[in-house]
Amino acid sequence: MQRRIEPQMNADKRGSTLRWLSVFIGVNRRLNRIARRVLAGALPLFVAYLAASPLFAQRPSDPALLIPQNAPPLDYMAVPDPIAVPSGTPKGAPASVTFDSKGHLWVLNRGSLPVMEFDAGGKFLRGFGEGLFTRTHGLRIDPEDNIWVTDVGAHIVVKFSPQGQVLLTLGTKGQAGDWDEAHQSHHFNETNDVIIGRNGDIFVVQGHTAGKGDPRVLKFDKNGNFTNSWGGRGTEPGQFTVAHGIAIDAKGLLWVTDRENQRIQIFEQDGKFVRELKYAGLPCGLVIGNQYIYMVNGFAGQILRLDLDGNVLAAVGKPGKGLGEFGEAHFVAAGPKGEIYVADTVNSTLHKFVKR
Repeated sequence: MQRRIEPQMNADKRGSTLRWLSVFIGVNRRLNRIARRVLAGALPLFVAYLAASPLFAQRPSDPALLIPQNAPPLDYMAVPDPIAVPSGTPKGAPASVTFDSKGHLWVLNRGSLPVMEFDAGGKFLRGFGEGLFTRTHGLRIDPEDNIWVTDVGAHIVVKFSPQGQVLLTLGTKGQAGDWDEAHQSHHFNETNDVIIGRNGDIFVVQGHTAGKGDPRVLKFDKNGNFTNSWGGRGTEPGQFTVAHGIAIDAKGLLWVTDRENQRIQIFEQDGKFVRELKYAGLPCGLVIGNQYIYMVNGFAGQILRLDLDGNVLAAVGKPGKGLGEFGEAHFVAAGPKGEIYVADTVNSTLHKFVKR
């Protein structure tokens, strides 16, 4: 049998091959180091993208929570394009919406320019708040036109002047925990919404994740000094599953939407429980006017009109992606002309409804 003999590689070729192999390994190692650095730099951006995206909306697994409220139809219809944002202006999913004393519309979104002001016709006026928030959630404007924002991801509440300057920050940014003055612990745990009393007292509701954390109401004086709190996780009166939204009525009573418990709980401002009101769906946010209360029903996809005692009068909307359909009806505002605006975090849409 003839044995095959492999040709010998001469020294020059061996040296050349080894040099090329060494270069390849070195380049590959450098590329790996570069790739690791790029990924490390991109990770915070990726996390921020996820926090701003609908993936973070907590859709319930229990189908009973998605059954809408039975009510007569509300004689309102949705209209397209309620606001005009200039081309090139960064936008994000609307988290909340409200009006100031001038009738200007304010929209809180989860983009890089989170706080936006529009005139009565929907024209963009200005935006601010770049780099201040992790995952915006609630928006309120007090009688002096100061702007209040809750950040459910960073566990803080921020007060801005009407000019957009930070006046006050409550909580420890990026740290969840307990508010315990005895141990100098100034921590929220997922701040959802805020409302300001007539005397300047500040009421914050926290606890966004059903079955976790410490859902409750925390009260501060006008200077941000803690006074008391009440709540805790549960289904009994005064307890919450998710304390999602808060409003104050003309009598000074606090109305708190207890989302997964499918109710509104009403309290005096010292925390004394008054009564509860049960609803179908997922009560998320509400606004109390002189004649009506408007409440949005989360993933059940509705706007409810209530009388001032909380009785359901009418409803409009349904789940979907079309005009006037909701991914999540998150927070609501009623305008001076009777129009209704809804921030929809899942469909990344600001909805406007007007009387037919």
